[in-house]
Amino acid sequence: MSKIRNNEFKILLPDGQLTTLFLTANGLKMETQTRSFPEVNLNEIPEDLLTQLSQLFTATLFKIGDNPVSLQSLVELILLFMAILIISRSFTNFLKERLLVKLGIDEGNREAIAVILRYLIVAFGVIFAIQSIGVNLASLAVVAGGLGVGIGFGIQDLTTNFVSGLTLLLDRPVKVGDFVELEGLMGIVKKITIRSTIVQTTDDSSVIVPNSTIISNKIVNWSYESSLLCLRLSIEVAEDSDPLLVTETLLNIAYAEAGVLYEPTPKVLFVEFGEDSFKFELLVWTDKPVEREFIKSSLNFAIQYNFRQQGIDFPFNNRDLYLQNPEVLLSLFDPNKTAISTAENPPKNDRKSPVSVGEEVKTQLSLSSLLRKVEYFEHLTDLELRQLIEVGYRQRLQPQEFLFHENDPGDAFYLILSGSVEVFVEAIDKHLNYLSVGQFLGELSLMLGIPRTASVRALEETILFGINKEGFQKVLNERPDLYEQIIEEIVKHKEELSERQQLLREMQLVEASEDDDDENPVEWVRKRLKDLFGVEAKDP
Repeated sequence: MSKIRNNEFKILLPDGQLTTLFLTANGLKMETQTRSFPEVNLNEIPEDLLTQLSQLFTATLFKIGDNPVSLQSLVELILLFMAILIISRSFTNFLKERLLVKLGIDEGNREAIAVILRYLIVAFGVIFAIQSIGVNLASLAVVAGGLGVGIGFGIQDLTTNFVSGLTLLLDRPVKVGDFVELEGLMGIVKKITIRSTIVQTTDDSSVIVPNSTIISNKIVNWSYESSLLCLRLSIEVAEDSDPLLVTETLLNIAYAEAGVLYEPTPKVLFVEFGEDSFKFELLVWTDKPVEREFIKSSLNFAIQYNFRQQGIDFPFNNRDLYLQNPEVLLSLFDPNKTAISTAENPPKNDRKSPVSVGEEVKTQLSLSSLLRKVEYFEHLTDLELRQLIEVGYRQRLQPQEFLFHENDPGDAFYLILSGSVEVFVEAIDKHLNYLSVGQFLGELSLMLGIPRTASVRALEETILFGINKEGFQKVLNERPDLYEQIIEEIVKHKEELSERQQLLREMQLVEASEDDDDENPVEWVRKRLKDLFGVEAKDP
């Protein structure tokens, strides 16, 4: 131990000697003396300090009922709470992202299960933590009951959102992944907590919505029963437009749009007769709800372009101007170049005809004209053709992709809209035919319920118009006259019909009693159609 004071420097040695150094004018002078000091036990200092700290750490800060609360119990409680939160979050994240995914549970159910379990773990963990520090919950309940009324008024909004959150998680009118619309807000539900719901809007912004708002207000859940979203587009056309051409054009546009699904098939509704117009609605479905506005915009562009190409006009309101004193303005115009209508001689509608685009754009055959080339449908009216077009669907094939294989069920009829296909016997790799735009296939297999006798694959990218069994049955039930027309056309091909009958016998798809119908093919076809499609036969 050393100490400097004025011109002195003192050193205390361990044996008790005190050495003093003096700085004088003649130099350094040293003086040594022996002093006695009380003996100090250094080992006793930490023990006393620990005792004091322990007493401070365990001292009672306050009481909850009869239970004392110390600094130690508070630290233990905080550490337990942190451990509970970490364990609950880790466990529920593992459950949601791994275990439940392997079980095939959808995103909405996974989120609901994870959130409920997380809060249950936290609730039981808090109870365990409070009891572990020696607090009696009965006494705590007395204190909480006394403060409950006042706290309840202060946090009533929080309580409402808490109860609403439980309702959302248990009743699940809205779940994670749903596309919802609420008070002008549209987006996908990304997360549901006890207090609020997070919605990601179509412009990628996140909006936090209190759960009570979702429960107490009307909300449109586009994904409640299906993940598909239906888009409606209203279209008005001039009153001289052909409804069949409008229907066909709108369906072609819908099938050509990448964001539109082929199943459910797009629909066209003739809504009403407007003032100088026809009103239609185009219904399409998409599995990309976030892109709904972009899909609608793309469809509108396509409608405007294709209507112009097809000569379909949009309605416009004529405005006729009548002058009481036209002679006042006659001097301002050249009577040889300008004609002014009067009230006694109102002007005629001098509407210009649409600009012909036949010379600029290569004209393609419409679907209705292609269907009329099918011998079974050539005598159909426009209304009957429209029904066929509506119940049909589009199917796209990539090069070398099979449409069907031999011996597959004959459940659809196809008409080639673009591209080409090869018909061949797959078992022996024998080529039979090439079919291209406007040609059709599979009609007898559909109408008579005969398995495919050959395989068909695309030679290039090909688009086909198809009518399946359900669609064909719907048309037959609504149009009995079509039923009779088809029978008449089928029996004209006696040789092919005989081959199909023999094939059915070999495959044991007809009863023995039907063998007698060879001499009466009309009756055999009528019975066959009735058995397949449930159509009541008319008297021949």
